[in-house]
Amino acid sequence: MMLSTLRISRLHLYKYLFKHKYVNLSTGASDQNEKLLRGLEDDSNLKSHYDCIVIGAGHNGLIAATYLQRAGLNVCVLEKRHVIGGAAVTEEIIPGFKFSRASYVLSLLRPQIIEDLELMKYGLKLYFRDPHSYTPVIMSEGGKTKHMSLSLGRDVKQNVQQIAQFSNKDAVAYIDYEKQLQLFVDAIEPLLDVNPVHIPTWTQHGILKRKVNNWPSVKALLKTAKTLHQNIPEFYQMLTAPAVTVLNKWFESEPLKATLATDSVIGAMTSPQLVGSGYVLLHHVMGNLEGTKGEWAYVEGGMGALSEAIAQAARHAGVDIFVNKPVNKILVQNTNRVKGVVTCDGQAISAELILSNATPHITFLELLHKNELPEEFVRDMSHIDYTSPVTKINVAVKSIPNFLASPNKKGQRSQPHHQATIHLNCENMSLIHDAYLDAQKGIYSQKPVIEMTIPSSLDPTLAPPNHHVVQLFTQYTPYTLADGQEWTDELKNKYAKLVFENIEDYAPGFLESIIGVDILTPPDLEREFSLTGGNIFHGSMSLHQLYSHRPLPAYCDTRSPIYGLYLCGSGAHPGGGVMGSPGKLAAITALHDQKKK
Repeated sequence: MMLSTLRISRLHLYKYLFKHKYVNLSTGASDQNEKLLRGLEDDSNLKSHYDCIVIGAGHNGLIAATYLQRAGLNVCVLEKRHVIGGAAVTEEIIPGFKFSRASYVLSLLRPQIIEDLELMKYGLKLYFRDPHSYTPVIMSEGGKTKHMSLSLGRDVKQNVQQIAQFSNKDAVAYIDYEKQLQLFVDAIEPLLDVNPVHIPTWTQHGILKRKVNNWPSVKALLKTAKTLHQNIPEFYQMLTAPAVTVLNKWFESEPLKATLATDSVIGAMTSPQLVGSGYVLLHHVMGNLEGTKGEWAYVEGGMGALSEAIAQAARHAGVDIFVNKPVNKILVQNTNRVKGVVTCDGQAISAELILSNATPHITFLELLHKNELPEEFVRDMSHIDYTSPVTKINVAVKSIPNFLASPNKKGQRSQPHHQATIHLNCENMSLIHDAYLDAQKGIYSQKPVIEMTIPSSLDPTLAPPNHHVVQLFTQYTPYTLADGQEWTDELKNKYAKLVFENIEDYAPGFLESIIGVDILTPPDLEREFSLTGGNIFHGSMSLHQLYSHRPLPAYCDTRSPIYGLYLCGSGAHPGGGVMGSPGKLAAITALHDQKKK
Protein backbone atom coordinates (compact mmCIF):
# COMPACT_ATOMS: atom_id res chain seq x y z
CA MET A 1 0.00 0.00 0.00
CA MET A 2 1.39 3.37 -0.99
CA LEU A 3 0.82 6.27 1.37
CA SER A 4 -0.71 8.28 -1.44
CA THR A 5 -3.77 6.03 -1.24
CA LEU A 6 -4.23 6.99 2.43
CA ARG A 7 -5.96 10.08 3.76
CA ILE A 8 -5.43 11.45 7.21
CA SER A 9 -9.05 12.25 8.13
CA ARG A 10 -10.89 9.55 10.06
CA LEU A 11 -13.57 9.35 7.35
CA HIS A 12 -11.00 8.51 4.69
CA LEU A 13 -9.29 6.03 7.02
CA TYR A 14 -12.57 4.23 7.63
CA LYS A 15 -13.34 4.18 3.91
CA TYR A 16 -9.94 2.66 3.23
CA LEU A 17 -10.31 0.08 5.97
CA PHE A 18 -13.84 -0.78 4.87
CA LYS A 19 -12.61 -1.33 1.32
CA HIS A 20 -10.02 -3.75 2.65
CA LYS A 21 -12.55 -5.50 4.92
CA TYR A 22 -11.02 -4.36 8.21
CA VAL A 23 -14.14 -2.63 9.54
CA ASN A 24 -17.91 -2.56 9.29
CA LEU A 25 -18.90 1.10 9.02
CA SER A 26 -22.16 0.41 10.84
CA THR A 27 -20.38 -0.52 14.08
CA GLY A 28 -19.86 3.10 15.18
CA ALA A 29 -17.73 3.93 18.23
CA SER A 30 -14.80 1.77 19.25
CA ASP A 31 -15.13 -1.00 21.80
CA GLN A 32 -12.29 0.44 23.84
CA ASN A 33 -13.88 3.86 24.14
CA GLU A 34 -17.20 2.26 25.06
CA LYS A 35 -15.43 0.23 27.73
CA LEU A 36 -13.79 3.30 29.21
CA LEU A 37 -17.08 5.20 29.17
CA ARG A 38 -19.00 2.38 30.83
CA GLY A 39 -19.70 3.06 34.49
CA LEU A 40 -19.11 6.82 34.28
CA GLU A 41 -21.81 8.96 35.83
CA ASP A 42 -24.77 9.91 33.65
CA ASP A 43 -25.28 13.64 33.15
CA SER A 44 -28.59 13.48 35.01
CA ASN A 45 -26.73 12.47 38.19
CA LEU A 46 -24.70 15.69 38.26
CA LYS A 47 -25.48 17.58 41.47
CA SER A 48 -25.75 21.33 41.76
CA HIS A 49 -23.22 21.45 44.61
CA TYR A 50 -20.01 19.62 45.52
CA ASP A 51 -17.32 20.31 48.09
CA CYS A 52 -14.76 20.17 45.28
CA ILE A 53 -14.82 20.23 41.48
CA VAL A 54 -11.87 18.89 39.51
CA ILE A 55 -11.61 20.25 35.98
CA GLY A 56 -10.26 17.57 33.66
CA ALA A 57 -10.11 13.77 34.01
CA GLY A 58 -6.44 13.43 33.15
CA HIS A 59 -4.38 11.23 35.45
CA ASN A 60 -3.44 14.13 37.76
CA GLY A 61 -7.04 15.27 38.09
CA LEU A 62 -8.27 11.76 38.88
CA ILE A 63 -5.50 11.27 41.45
CA ALA A 64 -6.33 14.58 43.16
CA ALA A 65 -10.03 13.70 43.20
CA THR A 66 -9.36 10.31 44.81
CA TYR A 67 -7.24 11.73 47.63
CA LEU A 68 -9.78 14.47 48.33
CA GLN A 69 -12.77 12.09 48.33
CA ARG A 70 -10.96 9.70 50.67
CA ALA A 71 -10.36 12.65 53.00
CA GLY A 72 -14.10 13.11 53.33
CA LEU A 73 -14.93 15.68 50.65
CA ASN A 74 -17.68 15.22 48.06
CA VAL A 75 -15.88 15.48 44.71
CA CYS A 76 -16.83 15.48 41.04
CA VAL A 77 -14.61 15.47 37.95
CA LEU A 78 -15.73 17.25 34.77
CA GLU A 79 -14.06 16.05 31.57
CA LYS A 80 -14.27 17.89 28.25
CA ARG A 81 -13.71 14.87 26.00
CA HIS A 82 -15.82 11.76 25.47
CA VAL A 83 -13.31 9.59 27.30
CA ILE A 84 -11.30 9.92 30.52
CA GLY A 85 -7.51 10.03 30.72
CA GLY A 86 -6.48 13.35 29.21
CA ALA A 87 -3.24 12.63 27.38
CA ALA A 88 -2.94 9.24 29.13
CA VAL A 89 -5.67 7.67 27.03
CA THR A 90 -6.31 4.60 24.90
CA GLU A 91 -8.32 5.13 21.74
CA GLU A 92 -9.29 2.73 19.00
CA ILE A 93 -8.83 5.22 16.18
CA ILE A 94 -8.42 2.41 13.67
CA PRO A 95 -10.83 -0.49 14.38
CA GLY A 96 -9.07 -3.40 16.02
CA PHE A 97 -6.02 -1.32 16.94
CA LYS A 98 -5.82 0.32 20.37
CA PHE A 99 -3.42 3.24 20.57
CA SER A 100 -1.91 5.08 23.50
CA ARG A 101 -2.79 8.08 21.43
CA ALA A 102 -0.70 10.70 23.23
CA SER A 103 1.52 9.54 26.14
CA TYR A 104 2.71 6.01 25.44
CA VAL A 105 5.09 4.61 28.10
CA LEU A 106 5.04 4.67 31.89
CA SER A 107 7.91 5.28 34.28
CA LEU A 108 7.53 8.47 36.30
CA LEU A 109 4.33 7.64 38.22
CA ARG A 110 5.25 7.98 41.88
CA PRO A 111 5.40 4.61 43.70
CA GLN A 112 3.52 5.96 46.73
CA ILE A 113 0.59 6.93 44.53
CA ILE A 114 0.44 3.43 43.01
CA GLU A 115 0.41 2.01 46.54
CA ASP A 116 -2.03 4.54 48.05
CA LEU A 117 -4.58 4.15 45.26
CA GLU A 118 -4.07 0.35 45.03
CA LEU A 119 -3.81 0.61 41.26
CA MET A 120 -2.73 -3.00 40.79
CA LYS A 121 -5.93 -4.05 42.55
CA TYR A 122 -7.89 -1.96 40.07
CA GLY A 123 -6.35 -3.62 37.03
CA LEU A 124 -3.03 -1.90 36.35
CA LYS A 125 -0.67 -4.37 34.68
CA LEU A 126 2.78 -3.50 33.36
CA TYR A 127 5.02 -5.02 30.71
CA PHE A 128 8.68 -4.31 31.42
CA ARG A 129 11.06 -4.05 28.49
CA ASP A 130 14.50 -5.54 28.05
CA PRO A 131 16.29 -4.13 26.16
CA HIS A 132 14.76 -0.74 26.82
CA SER A 133 16.65 1.07 24.05
CA TYR A 134 17.51 0.03 20.49
CA THR A 135 19.31 2.23 17.96
CA PRO A 136 19.88 0.93 14.42
CA VAL A 137 22.53 2.97 12.62
CA ILE A 138 23.65 3.24 9.02
CA MET A 139 27.43 3.47 8.84
CA SER A 140 29.68 4.09 5.87
CA GLU A 141 32.98 2.22 5.64
CA GLY A 142 35.19 2.32 2.58
CA GLY A 143 32.36 3.56 0.42
CA LYS A 144 30.12 0.69 1.56
CA THR A 145 27.01 0.92 3.71
CA LYS A 146 27.02 -1.05 6.93
CA HIS A 147 24.04 -1.59 9.22
CA MET A 148 24.81 -1.83 12.92
CA SER A 149 22.77 -1.45 16.10
CA LEU A 150 23.14 -0.48 19.75
CA SER A 151 20.94 -2.14 22.38
CA LEU A 152 20.88 -1.08 26.03
CA GLY A 153 19.06 -2.94 28.79
CA ARG A 154 19.34 -4.34 32.30
CA ASP A 155 22.35 -6.58 31.73
CA VAL A 156 25.53 -4.61 32.41
CA LYS A 157 27.77 -7.07 30.55
CA GLN A 158 25.57 -6.95 27.46
CA ASN A 159 25.56 -3.16 27.56
CA VAL A 160 29.36 -3.18 27.68
CA GLN A 161 29.52 -5.55 24.71
CA GLN A 162 27.06 -3.48 22.72
CA ILE A 163 28.85 -0.19 23.32
CA ALA A 164 32.26 -1.77 22.68
CA GLN A 165 31.22 -2.21 19.03
CA PHE A 166 31.70 1.53 18.75
CA SER A 167 34.19 2.32 21.53
CA ASN A 168 35.90 0.26 24.21
CA LYS A 169 36.52 3.44 26.18
CA ASP A 170 32.81 4.29 26.16
CA ALA A 171 31.88 0.78 27.25
CA VAL A 172 33.83 1.29 30.48
CA ALA A 173 32.72 4.90 30.97
CA TYR A 174 29.03 4.02 30.57
CA ILE A 175 29.00 2.12 33.88
CA ASP A 176 30.26 5.17 35.79
CA TYR A 177 27.95 7.46 33.83
CA GLU A 178 24.93 5.41 34.88
CA LYS A 179 26.07 5.49 38.52
CA GLN A 180 26.40 9.26 38.49
CA LEU A 181 23.05 9.68 36.78
CA GLN A 182 21.42 7.52 39.44
CA LEU A 183 23.06 9.57 42.17
CA PHE A 184 21.54 12.73 40.67
CA VAL A 185 18.12 11.05 40.43
CA ASP A 186 18.35 9.94 44.08
CA ALA A 187 19.20 13.52 45.04
CA ILE A 188 16.25 15.04 43.17
CA GLU A 189 13.70 12.41 44.25
CA PRO A 190 12.83 14.05 47.61
CA LEU A 191 11.84 17.21 45.72
CA LEU A 192 9.22 15.37 43.66
CA ASP A 193 6.89 14.63 46.57
CA VAL A 194 6.70 18.06 48.25
CA ASN A 195 5.89 21.55 47.05
CA PRO A 196 8.92 23.70 46.14
CA VAL A 197 10.43 26.12 48.61
CA HIS A 198 8.16 29.17 48.42
CA ILE A 199 10.80 31.86 48.06
CA PRO A 200 8.54 34.89 48.83
CA THR A 201 7.74 33.32 52.22
CA TRP A 202 11.44 33.28 53.16
CA THR A 203 12.38 36.68 51.76
CA GLN A 204 9.61 38.60 53.49
CA HIS A 205 9.73 39.62 57.15
CA GLY A 206 7.37 37.87 59.52
CA ILE A 207 4.85 35.31 58.22
CA LEU A 208 6.28 32.78 60.71
CA LYS A 209 3.34 30.42 60.27
CA ARG A 210 3.90 30.15 56.52
CA LYS A 211 7.60 29.57 57.09
CA VAL A 212 6.78 26.72 59.46
CA ASN A 213 4.35 25.26 56.91
CA ASN A 214 7.03 25.48 54.21
CA TRP A 215 9.66 23.76 56.34
CA PRO A 216 9.12 20.26 54.79
CA SER A 217 10.11 21.76 51.43
CA VAL A 218 13.27 23.19 52.93
CA LYS A 219 14.08 19.83 54.53
CA ALA A 220 13.69 18.11 51.17
CA LEU A 221 16.06 20.61 49.57
CA LEU A 222 18.61 20.05 52.33
CA LYS A 223 18.32 16.30 51.82
CA THR A 224 19.04 16.80 48.14
CA ALA A 225 22.15 18.81 48.96
CA LYS A 226 23.30 16.15 51.43
CA THR A 227 22.91 13.36 48.84
CA LEU A 228 24.90 15.31 46.28
CA HIS A 229 27.65 16.09 48.81
CA GLN A 230 30.88 16.24 46.78
CA ASN A 231 29.08 15.98 43.40
CA ILE A 232 27.48 19.43 43.44
CA PRO A 233 29.74 20.83 40.65
CA GLU A 234 28.83 17.91 38.35
CA PHE A 235 25.16 18.23 39.26
CA TYR A 236 25.21 21.95 38.55
CA GLN A 237 26.73 21.24 35.16
CA MET A 238 24.05 18.63 34.42
CA LEU A 239 21.33 21.16 35.20
CA THR A 240 22.74 24.13 33.34
CA ALA A 241 25.02 22.89 30.57
CA PRO A 242 24.04 21.72 27.10
CA ALA A 243 23.60 17.96 26.98
CA VAL A 244 26.42 17.74 24.43
CA THR A 245 28.83 19.21 26.99
CA VAL A 246 27.91 16.50 29.48
CA LEU A 247 27.91 13.66 26.95
CA ASN A 248 31.14 14.73 25.25
CA LYS A 249 32.79 14.72 28.66
CA TRP A 250 31.89 11.05 29.08
CA PHE A 251 31.86 9.50 25.60
CA GLU A 252 33.38 9.58 22.14
CA SER A 253 31.08 7.36 20.02
CA GLU A 254 28.37 9.33 18.23
CA PRO A 255 25.63 6.63 18.13
CA LEU A 256 25.80 6.26 21.92
CA LYS A 257 25.84 10.02 22.50
CA ALA A 258 22.99 10.61 20.06
CA THR A 259 20.90 7.86 21.66
CA LEU A 260 21.37 9.36 25.11
CA ALA A 261 20.87 12.89 23.76
CA THR A 262 17.33 12.10 22.61
CA ASP A 263 16.26 12.10 26.28
CA SER A 264 17.50 15.69 26.53
CA VAL A 265 15.08 16.96 23.88
CA ILE A 266 11.97 14.75 24.14
CA GLY A 267 8.92 16.99 24.06
CA ALA A 268 11.08 20.12 24.23
CA MET A 269 11.79 22.72 21.58
CA THR A 270 15.47 22.63 22.40
CA SER A 271 18.68 21.10 21.14
CA PRO A 272 21.38 19.06 22.90
CA GLN A 273 23.59 22.03 22.10
CA LEU A 274 21.49 24.47 24.14
CA VAL A 275 21.87 25.20 27.85
CA GLY A 276 19.42 23.42 30.13
CA SER A 277 18.93 20.38 27.90
CA GLY A 278 20.88 18.35 30.45
CA TYR A 279 18.02 18.63 32.94
CA VAL A 280 15.47 17.33 30.43
CA LEU A 281 17.72 14.29 30.06
CA LEU A 282 17.72 13.84 33.83
CA HIS A 283 13.94 14.24 34.07
CA HIS A 284 13.42 11.23 31.81
CA VAL A 285 15.42 8.81 33.97
CA MET A 286 13.66 9.61 37.27
CA GLY A 287 11.19 6.72 37.12
CA ASN A 288 10.75 3.94 39.66
CA LEU A 289 8.34 1.11 38.83
CA GLU A 290 7.84 -1.86 41.13
CA GLY A 291 11.08 -1.03 42.92
CA THR A 292 13.18 -0.85 39.77
CA LYS A 293 14.66 2.57 39.11
CA GLY A 294 14.83 4.05 35.64
CA GLU A 295 12.47 1.47 34.11
CA TRP A 296 9.95 2.35 31.41
CA ALA A 297 7.05 -0.02 30.85
CA TYR A 298 4.01 -0.51 28.65
CA VAL A 299 0.62 -0.53 30.34
CA GLU A 300 -1.54 -3.48 29.31
CA GLY A 301 -4.42 -2.08 27.29
CA GLY A 302 -2.54 1.16 26.64
CA MET A 303 -2.14 4.25 28.79
CA GLY A 304 -5.90 4.62 29.05
CA ALA A 305 -5.93 1.48 31.18
CA LEU A 306 -3.82 3.35 33.76
CA SER A 307 -6.31 6.21 33.78
CA GLU A 308 -9.15 3.72 34.07
CA ALA A 309 -7.46 2.06 37.08
CA ILE A 310 -7.18 5.48 38.78
CA ALA A 311 -10.79 6.25 37.86
CA GLN A 312 -11.91 2.93 39.37
CA ALA A 313 -10.16 3.87 42.61
CA ALA A 314 -11.86 7.28 42.44
CA ARG A 315 -15.31 5.80 41.82
CA HIS A 316 -14.83 3.27 44.61
CA ALA A 317 -14.08 6.18 46.96
CA GLY A 318 -17.26 7.91 45.79
CA VAL A 319 -16.05 10.41 43.17
CA ASP A 320 -18.57 11.38 40.46
CA ILE A 321 -16.95 11.48 37.00
CA PHE A 322 -18.59 13.06 33.97
CA VAL A 323 -17.44 13.07 30.35
CA ASN A 324 -18.57 15.37 27.54
CA LYS A 325 -18.85 18.05 30.22
CA PRO A 326 -16.46 20.92 29.38
CA VAL A 327 -16.21 23.84 31.78
CA ASN A 328 -16.88 27.25 30.29
CA LYS A 329 -16.06 29.48 33.25
CA ILE A 330 -14.78 29.38 36.81
CA LEU A 331 -17.07 31.47 39.02
CA VAL A 332 -15.53 33.88 41.52
CA GLN A 333 -17.19 35.77 44.38
CA ASN A 334 -15.89 38.88 46.12
CA THR A 335 -13.08 39.00 43.50
CA ASN A 336 -10.88 36.51 45.36
CA ARG A 337 -12.78 33.32 46.24
CA VAL A 338 -14.14 30.56 44.01
CA LYS A 339 -17.81 29.69 44.18
CA GLY A 340 -18.15 27.11 41.40
CA VAL A 341 -18.16 26.64 37.65
CA VAL A 342 -20.47 26.99 34.68
CA THR A 343 -20.32 24.22 32.09
CA CYS A 344 -20.48 24.85 28.35
CA ASP A 345 -24.10 23.68 28.31
CA GLY A 346 -24.98 26.36 30.87
CA GLN A 347 -25.14 24.27 34.03
CA ALA A 348 -23.97 26.05 37.20
CA ILE A 349 -22.30 23.91 39.90
CA SER A 350 -21.18 25.43 43.18
CA ALA A 351 -18.11 24.38 45.16
CA GLU A 352 -15.72 25.85 47.70
CA LEU A 353 -12.73 24.12 46.11
CA ILE A 354 -11.76 23.87 42.46
CA LEU A 355 -8.70 21.98 41.23
CA SER A 356 -7.80 22.51 37.60
CA ASN A 357 -6.02 19.82 35.63
CA ALA A 358 -5.99 22.12 32.60
CA THR A 359 -2.89 24.04 31.54
CA PRO A 360 -2.10 27.28 33.42
CA HIS A 361 -3.06 29.22 30.28
CA ILE A 362 -6.51 27.65 30.05
CA THR A 363 -7.09 27.78 33.80
CA PHE A 364 -6.22 31.42 34.38
CA LEU A 365 -6.48 33.13 30.99
CA GLU A 366 -9.48 31.34 29.48
CA LEU A 367 -11.67 30.07 32.33
CA LEU A 368 -11.25 33.28 34.35
CA HIS A 369 -11.66 36.89 33.29
CA LYS A 370 -8.43 38.87 33.51
CA ASN A 371 -10.17 41.45 35.72
CA GLU A 372 -10.56 38.73 38.36
CA LEU A 373 -6.81 38.34 38.66
CA PRO A 374 -3.95 40.67 39.63
CA GLU A 375 -2.57 42.52 36.62
CA GLU A 376 0.99 41.36 37.33
CA PHE A 377 -0.16 37.73 37.58
CA VAL A 378 -1.94 37.94 34.20
CA ARG A 379 1.15 39.50 32.63
CA ASP A 380 3.51 36.83 33.96
CA MET A 381 1.09 34.00 33.16
CA SER A 382 0.88 35.28 29.58
CA HIS A 383 4.63 34.78 29.13
CA ILE A 384 4.82 31.06 29.99
CA ASP A 385 6.47 29.18 27.14
CA TYR A 386 4.27 26.46 25.58
CA THR A 387 6.33 25.89 22.45
CA SER A 388 6.03 22.31 21.18
CA PRO A 389 8.17 20.42 18.65
CA VAL A 390 6.12 17.21 18.73
CA THR A 391 4.12 15.36 16.12
CA LYS A 392 2.79 12.02 17.34
CA ILE A 393 2.01 9.49 14.61
CA ASN A 394 0.10 6.32 15.46
CA VAL A 395 0.30 3.58 12.86
CA ALA A 396 -1.51 0.28 12.42
CA VAL A 397 0.64 -2.26 10.55
CA LYS A 398 0.09 -5.80 9.29
CA SER A 399 3.61 -7.02 10.10
CA ILE A 400 6.38 -6.34 12.59
CA PRO A 401 9.10 -3.99 11.23
CA ASN A 402 12.13 -5.83 9.88
CA PHE A 403 15.32 -3.87 10.62
CA LEU A 404 18.34 -4.42 8.39
CA ALA A 405 20.60 -4.17 11.44
CA SER A 406 18.71 -6.98 13.20
CA PRO A 407 16.78 -9.03 10.60
CA ASN A 408 13.71 -10.93 11.76
CA LYS A 409 14.49 -14.60 12.15
CA LYS A 410 11.14 -16.00 13.20
CA GLY A 411 8.70 -14.83 10.59
CA GLN A 412 6.14 -12.41 11.97
CA ARG A 413 7.09 -12.92 15.62
CA SER A 414 8.55 -9.93 17.45
CA GLN A 415 12.14 -9.98 18.66
CA PRO A 416 13.60 -8.49 21.87
CA HIS A 417 14.62 -5.25 20.17
CA HIS A 418 11.03 -4.64 19.04
CA GLN A 419 9.93 -4.09 22.65
CA ALA A 420 12.44 -1.26 23.17
CA THR A 421 12.24 2.43 22.39
CA ILE A 422 13.73 2.47 18.91
CA HIS A 423 15.81 5.56 18.08
CA LEU A 424 16.12 6.50 14.41
CA ASN A 425 18.36 9.10 12.79
CA CYS A 426 20.78 8.82 15.69
CA GLU A 427 24.01 8.28 13.79
CA ASN A 428 25.33 11.47 15.39
CA MET A 429 24.17 14.31 17.63
CA SER A 430 24.43 16.89 14.86
CA LEU A 431 21.39 15.34 13.18
CA ILE A 432 19.31 16.29 16.24
CA HIS A 433 20.65 19.83 16.28
CA ASP A 434 20.12 20.26 12.54
CA ALA A 435 16.49 19.13 12.89
CA TYR A 436 16.05 21.73 15.66
CA LEU A 437 17.53 24.47 13.48
CA ASP A 438 15.11 23.59 10.69
CA ALA A 439 12.20 24.05 13.08
CA GLN A 440 13.47 27.52 13.97
CA LYS A 441 13.06 28.38 10.29
CA GLY A 442 9.49 27.12 10.31
CA ILE A 443 10.19 23.91 8.43
CA TYR A 444 10.53 20.27 9.42
CA SER A 445 13.76 18.40 8.90
CA GLN A 446 14.27 15.83 6.19
CA LYS A 447 15.89 13.77 8.97
CA PRO A 448 13.46 14.10 11.86
CA VAL A 449 14.19 12.76 15.32
CA ILE A 450 12.08 9.59 15.57
CA GLU A 451 11.32 7.48 18.63
CA MET A 452 9.43 4.34 17.66
CA THR A 453 7.66 2.07 20.13
CA ILE A 454 5.75 -1.14 19.35
CA PRO A 455 3.79 -1.95 22.53
CA SER A 456 1.94 -4.79 20.81
CA SER A 457 5.28 -6.65 20.75
CA LEU A 458 4.56 -7.37 24.44
CA ASP A 459 0.86 -6.62 24.88
CA PRO A 460 -1.42 -8.88 22.78
CA THR A 461 -4.54 -6.86 23.65
CA LEU A 462 -3.68 -3.95 21.36
CA ALA A 463 -3.89 -5.40 17.86
CA PRO A 464 -5.24 -8.39 15.90
CA PRO A 465 -2.97 -11.48 15.68
CA ASN A 466 0.21 -10.88 13.66
CA HIS A 467 -0.64 -7.18 13.41
CA HIS A 468 0.92 -4.37 15.42
CA VAL A 469 0.51 -0.90 16.85
CA VAL A 470 3.46 1.36 16.05
CA GLN A 471 3.78 4.68 17.89
CA LEU A 472 6.06 7.36 16.49
CA PHE A 473 7.10 10.32 18.62
CA THR A 474 8.71 12.72 16.15
CA GLN A 475 10.50 16.06 16.29
CA TYR A 476 10.84 18.84 15.27
CA THR A 477 7.60 20.18 13.83
CA PRO A 478 6.71 23.84 14.47
CA TYR A 479 3.20 24.79 15.60
CA THR A 480 3.03 27.22 12.69
CA LEU A 481 5.09 26.66 9.56
CA ALA A 482 7.10 29.28 7.67
CA ASP A 483 5.20 32.32 6.37
CA GLY A 484 2.34 31.60 8.78
CA GLN A 485 1.30 28.46 6.93
CA GLU A 486 -0.97 26.17 8.92
CA TRP A 487 -0.94 22.38 9.00
CA THR A 488 -3.37 21.00 6.42
CA ASP A 489 -4.22 17.35 5.84
CA GLU A 490 -2.03 17.51 2.75
CA LEU A 491 0.96 18.82 4.72
CA LYS A 492 0.43 16.29 7.53
CA ASN A 493 0.28 13.51 4.95
CA LYS A 494 3.46 14.81 3.34
CA TYR A 495 5.29 14.91 6.69
CA ALA A 496 4.09 11.42 7.62
CA LYS A 497 5.31 10.10 4.27
CA LEU A 498 8.72 11.63 4.99
CA VAL A 499 8.83 9.97 8.42
CA PHE A 500 7.85 6.61 6.93
CA GLU A 501 10.50 6.92 4.22
CA ASN A 502 13.09 7.56 6.94
CA ILE A 503 11.93 4.39 8.71
CA GLU A 504 12.10 2.55 5.39
CA ASP A 505 15.86 3.24 5.27
CA TYR A 506 16.27 1.17 8.43
CA ALA A 507 13.38 -1.29 7.98
CA PRO A 508 12.45 -1.84 4.30
CA GLY A 509 8.85 -2.88 3.84
CA PHE A 510 7.47 -0.61 6.55
CA LEU A 511 5.48 1.48 4.07
CA GLU A 512 3.87 -1.59 2.56
CA SER A 513 2.85 -2.84 6.00
CA ILE A 514 0.77 0.25 6.88
CA ILE A 515 -2.96 -0.23 7.31
CA GLY A 516 -3.94 3.11 8.85
CA VAL A 517 -2.50 6.29 10.32
CA ASP A 518 -3.43 8.89 12.96
CA ILE A 519 -1.36 12.08 12.90
CA LEU A 520 -1.24 14.65 15.70
CA THR A 521 0.76 17.82 14.98
CA PRO A 522 1.11 20.47 17.73
CA PRO A 523 -2.19 22.15 16.70
CA ASP A 524 -3.89 18.72 16.76
CA LEU A 525 -2.53 17.99 20.24
CA GLU A 526 -3.85 21.36 21.37
CA ARG A 527 -7.27 20.81 19.84
CA GLU A 528 -7.74 17.15 20.87
CA PHE A 529 -6.23 17.25 24.37
CA SER A 530 -6.38 20.96 25.30
CA LEU A 531 -2.58 21.07 25.48
CA THR A 532 -1.77 24.74 25.03
CA GLY A 533 0.60 25.11 22.08
CA GLY A 534 0.57 21.33 21.76
CA ASN A 535 3.08 21.15 24.62
CA ILE A 536 2.84 17.73 26.28
CA PHE A 537 4.25 19.07 29.57
CA HIS A 538 1.69 21.92 30.07
CA GLY A 539 4.59 24.30 29.59
CA SER A 540 8.22 23.78 28.65
CA MET A 541 10.54 22.04 31.11
CA SER A 542 13.22 24.70 30.78
CA LEU A 543 15.08 25.79 33.91
CA HIS A 544 13.21 29.10 34.21
CA GLN A 545 9.92 27.15 34.34
CA LEU A 546 10.83 24.50 36.91
CA TYR A 547 10.69 24.00 40.68
CA SER A 548 9.93 27.31 42.46
CA HIS A 549 9.22 28.97 39.09
CA ARG A 550 6.49 26.52 38.03
CA PRO A 551 4.17 28.02 37.05
CA LEU A 552 5.23 31.28 38.78
CA PRO A 553 7.47 31.98 41.83
CA ALA A 554 4.66 33.32 44.01
CA TYR A 555 2.36 30.40 43.16
CA CYS A 556 4.66 27.38 43.00
CA ASP A 557 2.69 25.57 45.73
CA THR A 558 -0.37 24.80 43.50
CA ARG A 559 -2.23 27.80 44.99
CA SER A 560 -3.46 30.78 42.97
CA PRO A 561 -4.53 34.39 43.58
CA ILE A 562 -8.13 33.11 43.86
CA TYR A 563 -8.75 31.44 47.23
CA GLY A 564 -9.92 27.87 46.75
CA LEU A 565 -8.52 27.52 43.22
CA TYR A 566 -5.55 25.16 42.79
CA LEU A 567 -3.54 23.96 39.80
CA CYS A 568 -3.25 20.16 39.82
CA GLY A 569 -1.92 19.42 36.32
CA SER A 570 1.52 19.13 34.77
CA GLY A 571 1.85 22.92 34.65
CA ALA A 572 2.50 22.74 38.39
CA HIS A 573 5.58 21.33 40.14
CA PRO A 574 7.27 18.93 39.48
CA GLY A 575 6.16 19.14 35.86
CA GLY A 576 5.23 16.94 32.94
CA GLY A 577 5.08 13.25 32.31
CA VAL A 578 2.67 10.72 33.80
CA MET A 579 3.94 11.37 37.31
CA GLY A 580 0.90 12.08 39.46
CA SER A 581 2.74 14.36 41.90
CA PRO A 582 1.00 17.59 40.80
CA GLY A 583 -2.38 15.99 41.50
CA LYS A 584 -1.40 14.62 44.89
CA LEU A 585 0.36 17.82 45.99
CA ALA A 586 -2.63 19.97 45.00
CA ALA A 587 -4.95 17.73 47.01
CA ILE A 588 -2.67 17.88 50.06
CA THR A 589 -2.37 21.66 49.82
CA ALA A 590 -6.12 22.14 49.42
CA LEU A 591 -6.86 19.90 52.42
CA HIS A 592 -4.30 21.78 54.50
CA ASP A 593 -5.95 25.10 53.66
CA GLN A 594 -9.38 23.71 54.49
CA LYS A 595 -8.22 22.65 57.94
CA LYS A 596 -6.93 26.17 58.63
CA LYS A 597 -10.35 27.73 58.01
